[in-house]
Amino acid sequence: MSEPAPFSPPAYPYDRLDPIRERAARHDGGVVDCSVGTPTDPPPDAATRAMATSARVAGYPPSVGTPEFRGAAASWLQRRFGVAVDPVAIAGCVGTKEFVADLPHLLRLRTPSRDTVLYPEVSYPSYEMGAILAGCRAVPVALDAAWRLDLASIDPNDSDRALCLWVNSPGNPAGGIDDLSAAAAWGRHHGVPVFSDECYIEFTWDHGDGRGPVAPVDGIVPGRSILAHGDAGVVAVHSLSKRSNFAGARAGFFAGDAELVHYLAEVRKHAGRIIPGPVQDAAVAAFGDDGHVDVQRRRYWARLERLAAILATFGVQVEMPAGAFYLWAEAPSGDAWELAKRLADEIGLLVSPGELDAPPGASHVRVAAVAPDAALDLVESRLTMRIG
Repeated sequence: MSEPAPFSPPAYPYDRLDPIRERAARHDGGVVDCSVGTPTDPPPDAATRAMATSARVAGYPPSVGTPEFRGAAASWLQRRFGVAVDPVAIAGCVGTKEFVADLPHLLRLRTPSRDTVLYPEVSYPSYEMGAILAGCRAVPVALDAAWRLDLASIDPNDSDRALCLWVNSPGNPAGGIDDLSAAAAWGRHHGVPVFSDECYIEFTWDHGDGRGPVAPVDGIVPGRSILAHGDAGVVAVHSLSKRSNFAGARAGFFAGDAELVHYLAEVRKHAGRIIPGPVQDAAVAAFGDDGHVDVQRRRYWARLERLAAILATFGVQVEMPAGAFYLWAEAPSGDAWELAKRLADEIGLLVSPGELDAPPGASHVRVAAVAPDAALDLVESRLTMRIG
């Protein structure tokens, strides 16, 4: 019998953009990067001050999170989304990407008879990669015309083997908002834990009242959490990376089903998954401040509108997303790579072809509204010169 082939990691999806990045960089002033959702705006002052003055440097902070960290996360969920969670059912994670990538391995240790990870077919690549790294089956779930999970499409054989179902709402890249009540009910019916990635929850534009996406209003946050539908069998995953422009600090948490949270927290403790102490102090300050998020909401909405207008000059008509801070635009020719090259060549704007998220997204580009306003000014000036 031949030896199994060793694992060879695939190319990181966004590294494939490097040739287009080089084309965009030829413009005077360089590339304007809207390809990846990397925040460029400043984090809240209170958080950076708390991190700079923290005394939690000499010792090891608790892996699960300090009482202050867990309490701040619970208070934020209650204050912004009306969800009551006992802090003992909350645990910290070193950003959420590592949690996503680690999860299938930890769940398979818990339930060795199962081997399948279900995830949206057009989504954050780490859901699939986490399954692959754990030696599991990665099975995409179809989306409907509004880029929402089609739970009815899941094969019963896959649900019987499922370790978990991932939901991402608001979704990356298309901004869809899933029926989280239905997802929670599906998981309970099939005995499958549902993990809801809610990192864009603060950037929800659709109020759910039939108006569709609307401009943000101070003090009104229509974001919905799966925890509003009970915590049995469900876990919500949250991050400060997008909410507070704190991606470099790596701070997030998971909350929900107390038994499942406890299991994951205990295993992760053995693996040394610990948010640094100063970062935990900074997170407490960030979760306690909603003002900077309201400012960021207005900032992202304005950029989405500007980017939509820029795309329109290239014959690309795009609707505002229901949530998150991406435009999900269909290429007029159906060739997303061709559109990405054209935007790079003509105005120095770098966007991501949807194929990087999954083959079903191959006709779309994702445009992240993260470039600073001055950079969008530069794109608009290039556009004026091109038209003139």
